[in-house]
Amino acid sequence: MTQARSSVRLTVAQAVVRFLANQWSERDGERQKLFAGCFGIFGHGNVAGIGQALLQNEVEHGAASDGSSRPDDQHLPYVLARNEQAMVHTSVAYARQKDRLQTWVCTASVGPGSTNMLTGAALATINRLPVLLLPSGTFATRVSAPVLQELEVPYAADVTVNDAFRPLSRFFDRVSRPEQLPSALLGAMRVLTDPAETGAVTIVLPQDVQAEAFDWPVELFAVRTWRVARPRPEAVDIADAAAVIRAAARPLIVAGGGVHYSGAEAALQALCEQSGIPVSETQAGKGSLPHGHPQQMGAVGSTGTSAANALAAQADVVVGIGTRWGDFTTASRTAFQDSGVRFVNINVARFDAGKQAGLAVVADAREALTALSAALEGYTVDRVYRARQAELWSEWDRAVEAAYHPSSEVRDALNDGLLTQAEVIGAVNELTDARDVVLCAAGSMPGDLHKLWRVRDRKAYHVEYGYSCMGYEVPASIGVRLADQTRDVFAMVGDGGYLMMPTELVTAVQERIKVVVVLVQNHGFHSIGSLSESLGSQRFGTAYRYRGELSRRLDGDRLPVDLAANARSLGAHVIEVHSRGDLLRAIREAKAAPSDGGPIVIHVETDPTVYAPDGNGWWDVPVSAASTLDTTQAAYADYTDHKRSQRPLVGPTDPASKP
Repeated sequence: MTQARSSVRLTVAQAVVRFLANQWSERDGERQKLFAGCFGIFGHGNVAGIGQALLQNEVEHGAASDGSSRPDDQHLPYVLARNEQAMVHTSVAYARQKDRLQTWVCTASVGPGSTNMLTGAALATINRLPVLLLPSGTFATRVSAPVLQELEVPYAADVTVNDAFRPLSRFFDRVSRPEQLPSALLGAMRVLTDPAETGAVTIVLPQDVQAEAFDWPVELFAVRTWRVARPRPEAVDIADAAAVIRAAARPLIVAGGGVHYSGAEAALQALCEQSGIPVSETQAGKGSLPHGHPQQMGAVGSTGTSAANALAAQADVVVGIGTRWGDFTTASRTAFQDSGVRFVNINVARFDAGKQAGLAVVADAREALTALSAALEGYTVDRVYRARQAELWSEWDRAVEAAYHPSSEVRDALNDGLLTQAEVIGAVNELTDARDVVLCAAGSMPGDLHKLWRVRDRKAYHVEYGYSCMGYEVPASIGVRLADQTRDVFAMVGDGGYLMMPTELVTAVQERIKVVVVLVQNHGFHSIGSLSESLGSQRFGTAYRYRGELSRRLDGDRLPVDLAANARSLGAHVIEVHSRGDLLRAIREAKAAPSDGGPIVIHVETDPTVYAPDGNGWWDVPVSAASTLDTTQAAYADYTDHKRSQRPLVGPTDPASKP
């Protein structure tokens, strides 16, 4: 006799929330909730669906209003955000700090609320970081079409604005009927917990479907643990990689974000200490070795150190570990100049392992490095190469020290006695704890941090440079702090980036989250201003100024914008800095502030015409090939000179082959 299946009657939204609350991830025997909570902003598309379901979850599983009980394991906490793009940034930063083992859910209303998440989705997917997006959709039944905020296209009645998520997502589904929900949810979990496939995952929930009731099998809501795999390398791939490296005289490692996500720092350190191979780092991989390690050569590529770039130029074998080989890492394919240079690519994703026509080792970084160390037993670079590493690093380290502490001659030349950006970075670096996190994303600051910041802990450096999204800094700092409240977070942001998305300071106030925003005011776009100048465009349109009465260009007086007052109006505690002494006192005050005291903004003005030390990297940004401007003509001549140095990087993969 067949036993009747048990079921429970819930709306689609209630089923989504109950399912998500019961998902766990596990790696190396350590188990954690996959979703720490849900960020959201409610509108007519989700207030009666996901909004009602989250309320019901709070009532049934959250803490009592008098604080007498604690949430249970089925609680999915809700946090109100101020901007839909920002809440995705917060979730992504949280996931990165948690080594991709945990993330958040993001829900938004129909139309603009949902499409505001598109930028965040692109950022998550480009950076290979998991986040679950639940954009609301217009009526699946179309009973009232067209409804408020609905897109109509004449050629296809089923197209909605949410289709824009398709190319930005690693998994996309639209639940138009309740019966489709289980497969959509299980497919989403598969991708979120796959280190090779992860990124933004989007499940579109039409507003009428969210509120529709259905009888669900109780098995759907059972606790599920998703094991995050550590794929081991093929023995033949490790043997081939070891053969290529053993034949090298000047090998170089490029450590990417995969080193951190795998927790492979100790394995990397063991390999480079055993072999003497120097280590350079991408933005995501910075901190793979701690500052001061003899094989640590720092940043490589367009924003690299002179030490790492000098070694890259002469390297005969380059071992990329967990990097996707972006143009900044390769200095737009000008960094590696040896005529016979070969690549070994260790990556959990075959897509990235196959780049640069390198010998692909598809595996978890920690597992691959452990195997490679065994295969390279007895191999070491010669003393001359080790001495060269030490010499190059010592030279660069002196340059950093000079940038951190400008000479009296440099200080006398500064405009109006302002600080330099490098000086601000140095003060924060020297006065914060080793475990404190520095965070940034766009402008000139990421490049300066990549070159100058001295990392002392594996999770203390957080620069988003896959999408380099202006506005990431403030919301992301909240995500990092939520992920680890034992660390202070210092978000370094220029005035341009701050103006993109300051509103999440209100969320930090609401949740009493201590984050420290170092707001560097230079009255415009520092990075793009200097780039514009180098390209012959004379910093056009990059300063915050009035329109000139005669020129009719934006070259008049500076705008009277008071960002310190703006931050103060949003509820942040603001410290205004007017000297180096003020800056040092501000950092110490921020460090001493209570952990539940809310956001702190340190406002400091800098001179945008003083740059960090040059690491001899290049970035391919095309220059106008024809112009009546002398500056543009000169820039184009310089550009064509650099273009001659670009190389295809398509060497052989067979270890026995000769270039």
